[in-house]
Amino acid sequence: MSTPTGPASGLPVRMPRPRQSGRHRRPEPVVAPEGAAALVLAVPGTPSSATRSLAEEVISIARSELPGLNARIGYLDGDDAEYPTLASVLAHTAAERVARFEQAVAVGREVAEPTGPPAVVVPLLAGPDSALIRRIRQAIMDSGTQAELTDVLGPHPLLAEALHVRLSEAGLARADRARLFTVATAADGIVLVTVGGDEAVQAAGITGMLLAARLAVPVMAAALDVEGSVASIAEQLQGSGSAQLALAPYLVGPEVDPGLLDAAAKEAGCATAEPLGAYPAIGKLVLSLYATTLGITPATPQGAQAH
Repeated sequence: MSTPTGPASGLPVRMPRPRQSGRHRRPEPVVAPEGAAALVLAVPGTPSSATRSLAEEVISIARSELPGLNARIGYLDGDDAEYPTLASVLAHTAAERVARFEQAVAVGREVAEPTGPPAVVVPLLAGPDSALIRRIRQAIMDSGTQAELTDVLGPHPLLAEALHVRLSEAGLARADRARLFTVATAADGIVLVTVGGDEAVQAAGITGMLLAARLAVPVMAAALDVEGSVASIAEQLQGSGSAQLALAPYLVGPEVDPGLLDAAAKEAGCATAEPLGAYPAIGKLVLSLYATTLGITPATPQGAQAH
């Protein structure tokens, strides 16, 4: 029974945990600097409720890593109604920053005039796609702002981890190579599919090598938007001894027509995993590109250990 002054005699008293010191002390949580540029996620493809949900989840992951982050979503094929275009989001973000500064001055606050880009644009793309990047650059120009554009998300070890997870979720790979159980449907050859032509295939190949090391099976990249590419790579893998193939989309999702994936799976005669989607690594890489551009923390995410 408790008394007005605390727990009754004999009951344990919860004391505050002492602050850790030394090199094992937990780092203080990092928050976004006041007045920092907004993070604007550039989402390709035809907008839909599913696409918006995916983009919002990616943004949510980024905000959880950097509280206070001002993050927006702009659609390359938006309608400026339900799905705001990238150009309009950038213009609004820049105007909003100026308005905040003027309001602060008007009420007598001592604040520095905003400097640097009003926004950092991060393409929601795993690999390079020159046609989409050109459209993003054009949208930045159309906005009339000095927004900065980052590189695409990959190649990166975290994307190899994400591909591994998606394959294991589809029953096409073991979740952990160290465990001594087998998956009856596990593939012994992976076709890593992407969009963006030869440049995208070369970039995907780097992440493909990391995936091959995780799975201990051959991985080769192919382009969904190059006729015959998937069939050619499937034949090469089969010719080198792979009997059971699987498709692994090196794609976030919105940038590709789902029909292309279905057609590629039929062409190669194999099952396919889901695109990367809002896997946590996607949000972390988006934030890392933003933070690196501005020269702020948090640090670049580290690749997980290979299983």
